[in-house]
Amino acid sequence: MKRDVFQAIADPTRRAILVLIATQATTPTALAGEFNITRQAVSKHIKILTECQLLKQDKVGREIYYHFDAVKMKEVDKWLDQFKKHWEDRFDRLDKLFMNLNSNENEK
Repeated sequence: MKRDVFQAIADPTRRAILVLIATQATTPTALAGEFNITRQAVSKHIKILTECQLLKQDKVGREIYYHFDAVKMKEVDKWLDQFKKHWEDRFDRLDKLFMNLNSNENEK
């Protein structure tokens, strides 16, 4: 099954795993200790994140450490870019409205 980065980050547990691994490479066992789920469930999430190329693995002895790979997250950033201008314009208009309302209140 072909997965993409959006499927990977759609799940809150996978997003939390990414946050933890982004700060420090870690093992599935260590990750399982951070969540109220089984190690098997963590391994399933890791598998999806690895398939989506958000994680890379590094074998050290008998342990496998997972590292965050931010390259694929650029797809998300690129997709979000199309909305940034739209929302920035809306927030600018909202700021102007609040400033006008505030100045009208001060004039009274």
